[in-house]
Amino acid sequence: MDEPVETPTETLPLDGWHRAQSARMVAFAGYHMPIQYDGIIAEHLWTRTHAGLFDVSHMGQLLIGGAGAGEALETLLPSDIVAIGQERQRYSLLLDESGGILDDLMITRRDDGYYMVVNGATKWDDIGVLREFLPDEITINHLDDRALIALQGPEAHVALERLVPGVAALYFMQSGVFGDLWVSRSGYTGEDGFEISVPAAQVESFVADLVAQPEVKPIGLGARDSLRLEAGLPLYGHDLDETIDPVEAGLTFAIQKRRRDAGGFPGAERIQAGFRDGPKTRRVGLIIDGRLPAREGATIHAGGVTVGRVTSGGFSPSLNHAIAMGYVTPEHAAAGTLLEVDVRGKRLAASVAPMPFVPHTYHRQPKA
Repeated sequence: MDEPVETPTETLPLDGWHRAQSARMVAFAGYHMPIQYDGIIAEHLWTRTHAGLFDVSHMGQLLIGGAGAGEALETLLPSDIVAIGQERQRYSLLLDESGGILDDLMITRRDDGYYMVVNGATKWDDIGVLREFLPDEITINHLDDRALIALQGPEAHVALERLVPGVAALYFMQSGVFGDLWVSRSGYTGEDGFEISVPAAQVESFVADLVAQPEVKPIGLGARDSLRLEAGLPLYGHDLDETIDPVEAGLTFAIQKRRRDAGGFPGAERIQAGFRDGPKTRRVGLIIDGRLPAREGATIHAGGVTVGRVTSGGFSPSLNHAIAMGYVTPEHAAAGTLLEVDVRGKRLAASVAPMPFVPHTYHRQPKA
């Protein structure tokens, strides 16, 4: 038998900067990345009250262009891509032929095409799928000469406006060009904030200017995970994968009515059946008694019957108790349903809870 080939862990443009900030580094999605600086709970709470800076440069930044690019993307994504307004952003999903989720992503319409941000662990597979199934005349550019920074928290707009005048005028899911920066008002913590695409050669000086602002501290992967869990946001490879479809995952908002009715995307029949008949399993939030976290893979029980499993779990610094996300059978998915979670052989009391656990604070545009 051939020996397994070990893939080397790569570095990102800010690797040296993170180490200079005394970050604890770990391997994640094929890269050396900071998991914490001052401690996960302290970083989590700072982001909820001030502004946290996250390096998310491991994620894939793609630019998809050419005549008919929107229509072509709709053959792979279930969202109404053609209807996205200029410099507007939309959450979507890359699906396989059975309707399973290959990745979740953000897509923005720009003057030069559709800007797509995909997950770091799946970006090469995503690029392969796009190259295989999109027509030859559609161009796919991997923007690997750019870094990606997220600035999240209630004071993010104050700090960023000092350095990049005009960004505070953006609303949630709006984007714009600011010199060499491409900025969107979005993020994955549930807080108001921004994601900023920066030329890799400029990113170290840019983040140095950001953390010089009194509102901003660098934040690692540990707090990013606890923040997104409190916000009820699924993480690909844990809460989402190719065995789960968008209806089961509770992501039907990503499939607008025109696409639900017309289909024309991978797995449309399965997904339309889920809309019509209901899914076989549902993603739910769980409030767990005490501080002991239920981790991924823990089984969920109703009496003596196993009714699901945990896909993400941890201690909530904002709520001061354990929370989790998982999948259960539909008859056990209603808010308030009392269940138990098996944690290392111990049954912990749990109840189904609406998500997000902590309310979102996005800066949404007022309705006309």
